Amino acid sequence: MEVTRTYLQLTEPAQFRAALGDFPDITLAHVPIPPPKLYRHCYRTVGEAFHWFDRWDWTDDQITEHLVDPNIQLHVALRDGNLAGWYELRRVPEDASVEIAYFGIVAAEFGRGFGKHLLSCAVRDAWALRPQRVWLHTCTLDHPNALPNYVKRGFAPYRKEVYEVDSPA
Repeated sequence: MEVTRTYLQLTEPAQFRAALGDFPDITLAHVPIPPPKLYRHCYRTVGEAFHWFDRWDWTDDQITEHLVDPNIQLHVALRDGNLAGWYELRRVPEDASVEIAYFGIVAAEFGRGFGKHLLSCAVRDAWALRPQRVWLHTCTLDHPNALPNYVKRGFAPYRKEVYEVDSPA
């Protein structure tokens, strides 16, 4: 199967068109030292439908090692104590950027405007780290609204890659 990955960026905060909504029953929090169980839950719950399998076999030690890196931040959104969405920010010192490394919402939140709200929060938190740019990537395995949402919010594509995968599962 052929997959296209698109890289997008913001080079200044004013480029982003925020779309914060009213979600009083959702709490969003930065989790400074998340337990591996929480990270695994976020990654699998959101990512399984979109073929995020590269970290499924990570051990608790591997997850912990990743999460204690001072360049990594995990933010989790909960609705009534249940996962609504999450994002992982990764500071990249080599080019003074911040990558929105992982971003997603659970299927129950689709169609409510929560994706653009959570993206607005992720971008706000990324710029708070004072990078030169904020970037992310998406691919044709992701939700079909992902790329249009990023572009509508002001992200500009800057690179594409096409690669083959044996199977989406």
